[in-house]
Amino acid sequence: MILEVLSIGLIVSAILALFLDEMVYSVAALSGTFFFTALLYVLNGAAFAGIFQFAVGIGTLAILFLSGEMLSDKPAKKTSPTKIGVLIGAGVALSLPAFFLSISGSSGTVDTSSFGDSLWNLRGIDVVLQALVILTVAIGIAIILYERRNGGK
Repeated sequence: MILEVLSIGLIVSAILALFLDEMVYSVAALSGTFFFTALLYVLNGAAFAGIFQFAVGIGTLAILFLSGEMLSDKPAKKTSPTKIGVLIGAGVALSLPAFFLSISGSSGTVDTSSFGDSLWNLRGIDVVLQALVILTVAIGIAIILYERRNGGK
């Protein structure tokens, strides 16, 4: 039951991160996405993956928050509570089929490895690519800020 509730929170926060107009609120919703992902890892027996996800998420949020505050224009109007409610409702609606429907996981083979072992053995490329994306974003922001400080010269 707790995994389903965390999954709903993950989907709702991801939708809010994508569709909110103000950068600060969007980054705050993205922090919820990273937090729920880390909790799901920890509850499935992959504590080190959860800690890694949380640490990478904090670094990503710091970069996104600073760049969003320094480089974006402030929107003229605030996000309406109606839009936020619609987005939360859409996230809950998208997660309801997974909450109420379950697919039988019975198969002829038995896997004796734990979730944590499988995660670390199969996720190497994902971790490297995630670090590469964060590095690329950081370098791009540094270049933009350097150009802005020197007046485009």
